[in-house]
Amino acid sequence: MKQTRSSVRFPLKLPLTVRTNDAREHFAETADISSGGVLFHTKASLDVGTVIRFRIVLPAIVLGTETDVLVNCTGRVVRSLDEKGKKAVAAMIDEYCFERVYSAGDQRLAAVQP
Repeated sequence: MKQTRSSVRFPLKLPLTVRTNDAREHFAETADISSGGVLFHTKASLDVGTVIRFRIVLPAIVLGTETDVLVNCTGRVVRSLDEKGKKAVAAMIDEYCFERVYSAGDQRLAAVQP
């Protein structure tokens, strides 16, 4: 069966913080990302259908911008597979909000984009 994707996937390895509705927080790393979804690796077991909130910092160097961009997302797990002791989790992105991240020394401050 041939898969057709509606959006281009970018193979980026970025840190990811995932929160579930029960307030648990899990750390992960993206394998690839598109405008419609993300594939990430984590030690946590997330069931298909689980609603998640996650944050991704897109580096300025990748985007060609002056500052990093923080993307706050809400989505749901659509696939979860075991891969060498870690879980490969695919999630659809249902909603997202961009924020600009400013660097002030070693501190990061976020400002919501209008």
